[in-house]
Amino acid sequence: MRRAKELGAGRRSGVNKERLERYSLAGPENQAAVQAGLSGGDWFRSAVPRKRMKELMRRSDYPAIRDTVIWLGLLALFAGLGIAFWGSWWAVPFFLVYGILYGSTSDSRWHEAGHGTAFRTRWIDQGLYQLASFMIMRDPTTWRWSHTRHHTDTLILGRDPEIAVMRPARLARLVVNFVGLVDVPLAFASMFRHAAGRLTADEADYVPASERHKVYRTARIDLAIYAATIGLAIGFRSWLPVVLIGGPRLYGALLLYVYSFTQHAGMGENVLDYRLNTRTVKMCRLNRFLYWNMNYHVEHHMFPMVPYYRLPELHEEVKGDLAPAYPSLWAAYQEIIPAVWRQLRDQEYYVRRELPPGAVPYYQPAAINDGRALPVPVLSTGPTAALCRRGLRCAGWTTSIRRTSSRSRTTARTTRSTGRPAMSTTPRTGTARTSRRCCATGWSWGG
Repeated sequence: MRRAKELGAGRRSGVNKERLERYSLAGPENQAAVQAGLSGGDWFRSAVPRKRMKELMRRSDYPAIRDTVIWLGLLALFAGLGIAFWGSWWAVPFFLVYGILYGSTSDSRWHEAGHGTAFRTRWIDQGLYQLASFMIMRDPTTWRWSHTRHHTDTLILGRDPEIAVMRPARLARLVVNFVGLVDVPLAFASMFRHAAGRLTADEADYVPASERHKVYRTARIDLAIYAATIGLAIGFRSWLPVVLIGGPRLYGALLLYVYSFTQHAGMGENVLDYRLNTRTVKMCRLNRFLYWNMNYHVEHHMFPMVPYYRLPELHEEVKGDLAPAYPSLWAAYQEIIPAVWRQLRDQEYYVRRELPPGAVPYYQPAAINDGRALPVPVLSTGPTAALCRRGLRCAGWTTSIRRTSSRSRTTARTTRSTGRPAMSTTPRTGTARTSRRCCATGWSWGG
């Protein structure tokens, strides 16, 4: 009996290892996803009237400047109080708040400034992006391109470099990362690697050669700042410099992961409908300030050029197509934890929620888009492969879509035929034109 259990455990371990290897951007899953039409596919987006979408995409400096001044002011206030009480236990609560503001909420500022949607004035946007990138220990260049890929290929195996909770989840890694014990060592390893003029195989897959010199330069600057911080700590024989710079990425990281795991954990993979792989969670005013409204995550993925301060309005426009928003963080985790636990045994399981009456059905153009993320075969070239690259199954199914896409004029119908797509052309309804690109995705609606 014991021997049988050991064999079963070893067999599961081998299956799990093989499954996790599919997430590598340097493996065969990458090319298979490209050939199958999963990479850069046409995603479902709810129809929003053109005029209304143009209003929603309009940027303003005021909301983001107001929120940034409050954020920086709070950082300065709690850092000052912590310094004032340094050497006593009274400093602890002040530095805990400072750590959360530094090590967790810099993530949402990094995210929005990286998209180029937070501010109307470009240089303010870029300034915040560089600051937040340093605080969250992310190279601004590699992560900009990484996040571009995350948006074009959200939870596509072998393509998305930002899948935090895999199937099966690496639970020990996720738990210790609540205090940054995985991400921070990896960040420093990346800094040293970049400072030496090298990228990983995954980074080389999405960072253009013309941008790589920026990666190397930033790593050298960041390492110099951290070296100076450690030098001050040694010189003054005090931990205070490290508690102020760099350290918060460890002791203040909790909310970063509490928030971010709600985005995609336990959801469908290899789908082309954000409603199948992303969540929207209702939060109180304080959490929405700290998270910069990224709790409206389905809406953000559908329309990444809408600024964070307009996402609640966008939610009202598209909520008829969405499953009901989770009423709280607790409600979201009541679903996430059992789902992730079940995926330890069953890697084909994922959360699939019921849509409200009248909502556009889930967009699943082929069997490979059913959310289970079964292995995708590498296709040969030819007419059949070309059909499959449009996301169509080779075994005779054409598209099963009713899609409104902000990048395509095409809407398709469900048919069962000999393999020929039944396509019709309709006017775009959910678009508005602007000449400014979204920094993180590279998308623009202009012409």
